[in-house]
Amino acid sequence: MRIGLTYDLKEAVSLEAGSPQDALEEYDSSETVELIAAAIETAGHSVFRLGGGAEFLDNILRERVDLVFNIAEGRGNYVGREAQVPSVLEMLNIPYSGSGPQCLAICLDKPLSKKLALAAGIPTPQWCLIDNPAELSEIFWNGLTFPAIIKPADEGSSKGIGVSSLVASPAEAVETAGRLLECYRQPMMVEEFIPGDEVTVGIIGNAPPMILGMMRILPKKQADFFVYSLEVKRDYLNLVSYECPARLDEQVLARIAEVSLKAFRTLGCRDFARLDFRVSPQGTPYFLEVNPLPGLGTHSDLVIMALKLGWRYQELIAAVLQAALARQATRLPVVEGS
Repeated sequence: MRIGLTYDLKEAVSLEAGSPQDALEEYDSSETVELIAAAIETAGHSVFRLGGGAEFLDNILRERVDLVFNIAEGRGNYVGREAQVPSVLEMLNIPYSGSGPQCLAICLDKPLSKKLALAAGIPTPQWCLIDNPAELSEIFWNGLTFPAIIKPADEGSSKGIGVSSLVASPAEAVETAGRLLECYRQPMMVEEFIPGDEVTVGIIGNAPPMILGMMRILPKKQADFFVYSLEVKRDYLNLVSYECPARLDEQVLARIAEVSLKAFRTLGCRDFARLDFRVSPQGTPYFLEVNPLPGLGTHSDLVIMALKLGWRYQELIAAVLQAALARQATRLPVVEGS
């Protein structure tokens, strides 16, 4: 098959003056693109590099492809940016891997995805949303539990989540949220911090979706409150250990699997995704967020998880591609207008 590959390279994205230092964190390296391309070619397909942004628009109109393997994060500071490429592909009636525009836009909107998860009976930490600095003086802070995490409402890859994001009081929350509002120019979430284990779950497939694995992230240095922050992810070899399979009580693992699959279905994910939880000392998994477009670089959690479970990188990419192809085989044909 002729497989298109969509992506956004860090070096291809122009930054505005005053952008935060982690502004390019979601975008990929050329090494990741080449790894994915090689894995698809190993599966017997031809790969056409389509890129992202305006380059993608030019290439997708010129190249004839049977399906697109999509890892494009989208451009700009928009809550719907991950939906940009899938939206164009749907307009052109070109099949692609991964979740659709609606799912991608919902899941990047952390407060909205948490509301939907909560409505489905999935526990999630309490939170409030701050849209602008004026609201900082109007929040009823006594309704929140501290410590809390301050995080951008519409980002992934731990953008904006640093060691200073954990706040112990309303006064710290006001200072940190105000600084992050100015820096990231988007709403901020103040989310209850759940003490306990950080666990991430990988899911692959559709009919039915299957748990790839569960991985516990353990700090190498004990701390009262461990935050899986951007600083930690950038130095993960020295700062954390990855335990996969996660050595937790069987009942806790079963509960994590149950709520993971429920969240995957509730939010409309397809083909693959990675979900993050904090597991309380009582064994309750609290849903933090789902990434329906998880990173596929060698340092990414989903890849680390798969490798620890004995998968080869090529097998992981082939499994995602096969899930997309199997889903397309059951898709009703679209009748083109005249």
